[in-house]
Amino acid sequence: MLLDTYGRTATDLRVSLTDRCNLRCTYCMPEEGLDWLKKTSLLTDDEIVRLVRIAVTRLGVTEVRFTGGEPLLRPGLVSIVARCAELEPRPDLSLTTNGIGLERVAPALRDAGLDRINVSLDTIDPEVFRRMTRRKRHDDVLRGLAAAREAGLAPVKVNTVLMRGVNEDEAPDLLEWAMENAYELRFIEQMPLDAQHGWKREGMVTAADILASLRTRHTLTDEGANERGSAPAERWLVDGGPYRVGVIGSVTRPFCHACDRTRLTADGQVRNCLFAREETDLRAALREEGSDDERVAELWRAAMWGKKAGSGLDDPSFLQPQRPMSAIGG
Repeated sequence: MLLDTYGRTATDLRVSLTDRCNLRCTYCMPEEGLDWLKKTSLLTDDEIVRLVRIAVTRLGVTEVRFTGGEPLLRPGLVSIVARCAELEPRPDLSLTTNGIGLERVAPALRDAGLDRINVSLDTIDPEVFRRMTRRKRHDDVLRGLAAAREAGLAPVKVNTVLMRGVNEDEAPDLLEWAMENAYELRFIEQMPLDAQHGWKREGMVTAADILASLRTRHTLTDEGANERGSAPAERWLVDGGPYRVGVIGSVTRPFCHACDRTRLTADGQVRNCLFAREETDLRAALREEGSDDERVAELWRAAMWGKKAGSGLDDPSFLQPQRPMSAIGG
């Protein structure tokens, strides 16, 4: 098992398939993009599947989420999903994507064994989308969402980040749009993981701000936020149900005490926390001549054993990770 010194067990694996992305969201990366990882440094499809197999069969992982960058840019995505779905015991398989290209591949992902999907969309206004992402792809995302719903990848979850002076006034409209389309909306506080290191706490739209905005039109009933365990989202019934909305307050309402995640970057580094500044190289172990699965598993266990009690966001000495979110994986 992937235990740490605080008694937590990691059963949820986040696997980044690429650091590349076809959007340039202002809270993530600069307009010109970033220096992408070299192809030779990326894990191969076989290496990804091997690491997932080690995690599932030797380390107690039960949930695997594929992320990026933008995972739909990974040519072998469908095959990776299919091969992971054949593992015993079979893990729960999910994907986080910006939705561009999802219209084409959603049925194939379902047939490969994908169980659930999250699509990032911060606005229902095409012009605001263009300003936030620096791309005119709003319609592509909407079509991708509809295709995922029609393919049966339910519940289709929509991840939204609100920014002051940009889209912070859209919270109620986004919720009503999501309910009309049978999507489950989850607001996420903006986190200090931008490549530009321009995040400032005082400029963040907080979970409290989001809930206050939603309550201008709707009644929210707490589903038991204090009992959410390792789930990142506090969930609320909207107007008595059945629809729900989630709020992930990673900064102001952290859930570190029950975190059950372990993270694998596209170049094969284990991160025991989203905000960690240290990594453990599994790629090198995989590529050593004669390397065996137990050697890799031991390195992974050691990496998780050293996990800190919390993210450190409340510490005045907090420093952002050197890698931005696009290179870490969501």
